Amino acid sequence: MFSLKSAGRRAARTTAVGALAVATCATLMAGSAGAIVNGTDSTERYPFMATIPESAPKHGLYDGNCGASLIDPQWVLTAAHCVTGDGLVLDGIVRIGSEARKSGGTVRSIERTVIHPGFVSGDGRAANTDDIALVRLDRPVSEQPVRIAERAGRPGTPTRILGFGTTVDTELKFAERLQELRTRTGAVGECAPGYADRTRLCTISQLPGAMACFGDSGGPQLQKGRHGRWELVGATSGPGAPGVACSAGPGLYTHVPAYADWIRKTIRKTPGHAS
Repeated sequence: MFSLKSAGRRAARTTAVGALAVATCATLMAGSAGAIVNGTDSTERYPFMATIPESAPKHGLYDGNCGASLIDPQWVLTAAHCVTGDGLVLDGIVRIGSEARKSGGTVRSIERTVIHPGFVSGDGRAANTDDIALVRLDRPVSEQPVRIAERAGRPGTPTRILGFGTTVDTELKFAERLQELRTRTGAVGECAPGYADRTRLCTISQLPGAMACFGDSGGPQLQKGRHGRWELVGATSGPGAPGVACSAGPGLYTHVPAYADWIRKTIRKTPGHAS
Protein backbone atom coordinates (compact mmCIF):
# COMPACT_ATOMS: atom_id res chain seq x y z
CA MET A 1 0.00 0.00 0.00
CA PHE A 2 1.14 3.55 -0.55
CA SER A 3 1.40 4.94 2.95
CA LEU A 4 2.07 8.47 4.08
CA LYS A 5 5.02 7.33 6.19
CA SER A 6 6.74 5.45 3.39
CA ALA A 7 6.15 8.44 1.17
CA GLY A 8 8.05 10.61 3.55
CA ARG A 9 11.00 8.26 3.59
CA ARG A 10 11.10 8.05 -0.18
CA ALA A 11 10.89 11.80 -0.44
CA ALA A 12 14.15 12.02 1.37
CA ARG A 13 15.67 9.72 -1.22
CA THR A 14 14.16 11.46 -4.23
CA THR A 15 12.35 14.81 -4.24
CA ALA A 16 9.82 16.44 -1.96
CA VAL A 17 7.10 15.97 -4.54
CA GLY A 18 8.09 12.40 -5.15
CA ALA A 19 8.10 11.74 -1.43
CA LEU A 20 4.65 13.21 -1.10
CA ALA A 21 3.40 11.07 -3.93
CA VAL A 22 4.70 7.95 -2.27
CA ALA A 23 3.45 9.07 1.10
CA THR A 24 -0.03 9.59 -0.21
CA CYS A 25 -0.01 6.60 -2.51
CA ALA A 26 -2.78 5.10 -0.48
CA THR A 27 -4.89 7.99 -1.62
CA LEU A 28 -3.29 8.59 -4.97
CA MET A 29 -2.06 5.34 -6.39
CA ALA A 30 -1.93 5.85 -10.13
CA GLY A 31 -1.10 3.58 -13.01
CA SER A 32 1.35 3.72 -15.84
CA ALA A 33 -1.05 4.71 -18.54
CA GLY A 34 -3.09 7.80 -19.16
CA ALA A 35 -4.26 8.88 -15.76
CA ILE A 36 -2.45 5.94 -14.71
CA VAL A 37 1.22 6.37 -15.51
CA ASN A 38 1.40 6.09 -19.31
CA GLY A 39 -2.23 5.12 -19.67
CA THR A 40 -4.72 6.30 -22.27
CA ASP A 41 -8.09 8.04 -22.18
CA SER A 42 -10.93 5.61 -21.53
CA THR A 43 -12.19 3.93 -24.70
CA GLU A 44 -15.66 3.03 -23.44
CA ARG A 45 -18.11 3.87 -20.69
CA TYR A 46 -17.63 2.27 -17.29
CA PRO A 47 -20.81 3.11 -15.38
CA PHE A 48 -19.51 1.29 -12.31
CA MET A 49 -16.34 3.38 -12.00
CA ALA A 50 -16.42 5.55 -8.88
CA THR A 51 -14.23 8.25 -7.35
CA ILE A 52 -13.79 9.08 -3.67
CA PRO A 53 -12.48 12.66 -3.23
CA GLU A 54 -10.19 13.07 -0.23
CA SER A 55 -7.29 15.06 1.13
CA ALA A 56 -4.47 14.86 3.65
CA PRO A 57 -3.73 18.46 4.70
CA LYS A 58 -1.25 17.24 7.30
CA HIS A 59 0.89 15.97 4.42
CA GLY A 60 0.22 18.80 1.98
CA LEU A 61 -2.41 17.03 -0.12
CA TYR A 62 -5.55 19.07 -0.76
CA ASP A 63 -7.02 17.60 -3.93
CA GLY A 64 -6.57 13.84 -3.88
CA ASN A 65 -8.80 10.91 -4.63
CA CYS A 66 -9.13 7.16 -4.63
CA GLY A 67 -10.92 4.91 -7.05
CA ALA A 68 -13.77 2.51 -6.29
CA SER A 69 -16.18 0.15 -8.04
CA LEU A 70 -19.96 0.14 -7.80
CA ILE A 71 -20.88 -3.46 -6.88
CA ASP A 72 -24.45 -2.83 -5.69
CA PRO A 73 -26.85 0.09 -6.30
CA GLN A 74 -25.94 1.45 -2.86
CA TRP A 75 -22.40 0.14 -2.28
CA VAL A 76 -18.95 0.76 -3.72
CA LEU A 77 -15.83 -1.30 -3.09
CA THR A 78 -12.43 0.29 -2.56
CA ALA A 79 -9.11 -0.25 -0.77
CA ALA A 80 -9.12 -0.10 3.02
CA HIS A 81 -6.22 2.34 3.01
CA CYS A 82 -8.39 4.73 0.99
CA VAL A 83 -10.80 5.30 3.88
CA THR A 84 -8.50 5.19 6.90
CA GLY A 85 -5.02 6.48 7.51
CA ASP A 86 -2.76 9.07 9.10
CA GLY A 87 -4.19 12.53 8.37
CA LEU A 88 -6.63 11.26 5.73
CA VAL A 89 -9.80 13.34 5.36
CA LEU A 90 -12.71 12.16 3.21
CA ASP A 91 -14.85 14.78 1.50
CA GLY A 92 -17.86 12.63 2.37
CA ILE A 93 -19.05 11.98 -1.17
CA VAL A 94 -18.63 9.44 -3.96
CA ARG A 95 -18.97 10.21 -7.69
CA ILE A 96 -20.22 7.29 -9.79
CA GLY A 97 -20.23 6.68 -13.53
CA SER A 98 -18.37 9.73 -14.82
CA GLU A 99 -15.44 9.95 -17.23
CA ALA A 100 -14.44 13.21 -15.53
CA ARG A 101 -12.76 13.39 -12.15
CA LYS A 102 -14.74 16.36 -10.80
CA SER A 103 -17.97 16.51 -12.76
CA GLY A 104 -20.75 14.40 -14.25
CA GLY A 105 -22.08 11.07 -13.15
CA THR A 106 -24.08 10.67 -9.95
CA VAL A 107 -22.90 12.06 -6.63
CA ARG A 108 -23.93 10.48 -3.34
CA SER A 109 -22.99 11.11 0.27
CA ILE A 110 -21.12 8.47 2.24
CA GLU A 111 -23.42 6.92 4.82
CA ARG A 112 -20.87 4.53 6.32
CA THR A 113 -17.63 2.72 5.64
CA VAL A 114 -16.85 -0.89 6.55
CA ILE A 115 -13.17 -1.84 6.65
CA HIS A 116 -12.19 -5.50 6.52
CA PRO A 117 -11.34 -6.58 10.10
CA GLY A 118 -8.07 -8.15 8.97
CA PHE A 119 -6.69 -5.00 7.36
CA VAL A 120 -3.10 -4.27 8.36
CA SER A 121 -1.79 -0.74 7.91
CA GLY A 122 1.95 -0.28 7.61
CA ASP A 123 4.94 -1.02 5.45
CA GLY A 124 6.46 -4.24 4.20
CA ARG A 125 4.90 -7.47 3.03
CA ALA A 126 1.94 -7.21 5.40
CA ALA A 127 1.04 -3.67 4.35
CA ASN A 128 -1.62 -4.80 1.91
CA THR A 129 -3.15 -7.56 4.01
CA ASP A 130 -6.95 -7.55 3.57
CA ASP A 131 -6.74 -4.14 1.88
CA ILE A 132 -10.44 -3.90 1.09
CA ALA A 133 -13.36 -1.80 2.31
CA LEU A 134 -17.01 -1.18 1.46
CA VAL A 135 -18.69 2.22 1.34
CA ARG A 136 -22.45 2.51 1.66
CA LEU A 137 -24.06 5.41 -0.18
CA ASP A 138 -26.89 7.41 1.36
CA ARG A 139 -29.17 6.47 -1.55
CA PRO A 140 -29.07 3.94 -4.40
CA VAL A 141 -27.89 5.02 -7.86
CA SER A 142 -29.18 4.06 -11.30
CA GLU A 143 -25.77 3.15 -12.77
CA GLN A 144 -25.18 -0.55 -13.50
CA PRO A 145 -22.94 -2.27 -10.90
CA VAL A 146 -20.07 -4.47 -12.05
CA ARG A 147 -20.27 -8.17 -11.38
CA ILE A 148 -17.60 -9.71 -9.16
CA ALA A 149 -15.85 -12.51 -11.04
CA GLU A 150 -15.85 -16.02 -9.62
CA ARG A 151 -12.07 -16.00 -9.73
CA ALA A 152 -9.18 -14.27 -11.45
CA GLY A 153 -7.89 -15.83 -14.64
CA ARG A 154 -4.67 -17.79 -14.87
CA PRO A 155 -1.37 -15.91 -15.24
CA GLY A 156 -1.35 -14.23 -18.62
CA THR A 157 -5.10 -13.50 -18.67
CA PRO A 158 -5.73 -10.06 -20.21
CA THR A 159 -7.10 -7.50 -17.74
CA ARG A 160 -7.70 -3.77 -17.65
CA ILE A 161 -7.17 -1.23 -14.89
CA LEU A 162 -8.89 2.15 -14.53
CA GLY A 163 -8.14 5.29 -12.56
CA PHE A 164 -7.95 9.05 -12.13
CA GLY A 165 -4.54 8.89 -10.47
CA THR A 166 -1.34 10.73 -11.21
CA THR A 167 0.13 10.40 -14.67
CA VAL A 168 3.69 11.05 -13.48
CA ASP A 169 5.63 8.83 -11.06
CA THR A 170 7.00 11.64 -8.90
CA GLU A 171 4.31 14.32 -9.20
CA LEU A 172 0.69 14.61 -8.15
CA LYS A 173 -0.69 15.40 -11.59
CA PHE A 174 -4.08 13.75 -11.48
CA ALA A 175 -5.87 12.88 -14.65
CA GLU A 176 -9.03 14.89 -15.19
CA ARG A 177 -10.36 12.25 -17.59
CA LEU A 178 -10.62 8.57 -16.73
CA GLN A 179 -7.57 6.57 -17.79
CA GLU A 180 -7.22 2.91 -18.65
CA LEU A 181 -4.32 0.51 -19.13
CA ARG A 182 -4.03 -2.94 -20.67
CA THR A 183 -2.62 -5.35 -18.13
CA ARG A 184 -2.50 -9.07 -17.44
CA THR A 185 -2.69 -11.38 -14.48
CA GLY A 186 0.85 -12.14 -13.34
CA ALA A 187 2.30 -15.19 -11.68
CA VAL A 188 2.96 -14.95 -7.95
CA GLY A 189 6.69 -15.01 -8.65
CA GLU A 190 6.48 -11.85 -10.80
CA CYS A 191 5.95 -9.78 -7.67
CA ALA A 192 8.44 -9.58 -4.80
CA PRO A 193 8.54 -12.64 -2.52
CA GLY A 194 5.64 -12.63 -0.06
CA TYR A 195 3.65 -9.93 -1.82
CA ALA A 196 1.20 -11.88 -3.99
CA ASP A 197 -0.84 -14.79 -2.68
CA ARG A 198 -4.41 -16.13 -2.63
CA THR A 199 -5.80 -12.74 -1.64
CA ARG A 200 -3.42 -10.47 -3.56
CA LEU A 201 -2.92 -10.41 -7.31
CA CYS A 202 0.35 -9.62 -9.03
CA THR A 203 -0.53 -7.43 -12.02
CA ILE A 204 1.71 -6.77 -15.03
CA SER A 205 1.37 -4.00 -17.60
CA GLN A 206 1.21 -5.03 -21.26
CA LEU A 207 2.96 -1.76 -22.10
CA PRO A 208 6.43 -0.76 -20.93
CA GLY A 209 6.73 1.90 -18.25
CA ALA A 210 3.11 1.88 -17.15
CA MET A 211 1.11 0.93 -14.07
CA ALA A 212 -1.36 2.32 -11.55
CA CYS A 213 -0.05 4.94 -9.15
CA PHE A 214 -1.00 7.59 -6.57
CA GLY A 215 -4.72 8.30 -6.75
CA ASP A 216 -5.61 5.02 -8.46
CA SER A 217 -5.84 3.06 -5.20
CA GLY A 218 -9.11 1.22 -4.72
CA GLY A 219 -9.93 1.35 -8.42
CA PRO A 220 -10.89 -1.70 -10.48
CA GLN A 221 -8.96 -4.37 -12.27
CA LEU A 222 -11.27 -6.00 -14.81
CA GLN A 223 -11.34 -9.12 -16.92
CA LYS A 224 -13.83 -10.23 -19.56
CA GLY A 225 -16.35 -12.75 -18.29
CA ARG A 226 -19.21 -14.59 -19.82
CA HIS A 227 -20.93 -12.80 -22.69
CA GLY A 228 -17.89 -10.55 -23.03
CA ARG A 229 -18.84 -8.29 -20.12
CA TRP A 230 -16.35 -6.79 -17.73
CA GLU A 231 -16.08 -8.45 -14.33
CA LEU A 232 -14.25 -7.22 -11.24
CA VAL A 233 -11.21 -9.23 -10.17
CA GLY A 234 -9.04 -6.72 -8.33
CA ALA A 235 -8.84 -3.46 -6.41
CA THR A 236 -5.68 -1.36 -6.73
CA SER A 237 -3.65 -1.76 -3.55
CA GLY A 238 0.01 -0.81 -4.04
CA PRO A 239 3.33 -1.68 -5.65
CA GLY A 240 4.24 -5.33 -6.12
CA ALA A 241 7.83 -4.80 -5.06
CA PRO A 242 9.58 -2.50 -2.59
CA GLY A 243 11.27 0.72 -3.60
CA VAL A 244 10.20 0.79 -7.25
CA ALA A 245 8.53 3.60 -9.17
CA CYS A 246 4.92 3.05 -10.17
CA SER A 247 5.77 2.81 -13.85
CA ALA A 248 8.40 0.16 -13.20
CA GLY A 249 5.68 -2.19 -11.99
CA PRO A 250 4.44 -4.69 -11.08
CA GLY A 251 1.22 -3.68 -9.32
CA LEU A 252 -0.41 -5.38 -6.36
CA TYR A 253 -4.18 -5.80 -6.35
CA THR A 254 -6.56 -7.11 -3.72
CA HIS A 255 -8.12 -10.29 -5.16
CA VAL A 256 -11.78 -9.27 -4.85
CA PRO A 257 -13.33 -12.73 -5.55
CA ALA A 258 -11.50 -14.05 -2.47
CA TYR A 259 -13.64 -11.71 -0.37
CA ALA A 260 -16.99 -12.45 -2.02
CA ASP A 261 -18.47 -14.06 1.10
CA TRP A 262 -17.37 -11.18 3.33
CA ILE A 263 -18.80 -8.68 0.85
CA ARG A 264 -22.18 -10.43 0.66
CA LYS A 265 -22.46 -10.85 4.42
CA THR A 266 -21.50 -7.25 5.09
CA ILE A 267 -24.09 -5.88 2.69
CA ARG A 268 -26.86 -8.19 3.87
CA LYS A 269 -26.41 -7.55 7.57
CA THR A 270 -26.36 -3.77 7.19
CA PRO A 271 -29.56 -2.19 8.52
CA GLY A 272 -31.77 -0.87 5.75
CA HIS A 273 -30.46 -3.20 3.05
CA ALA A 274 -33.19 -4.58 0.81
CA SER A 275 -32.46 -8.30 0.45
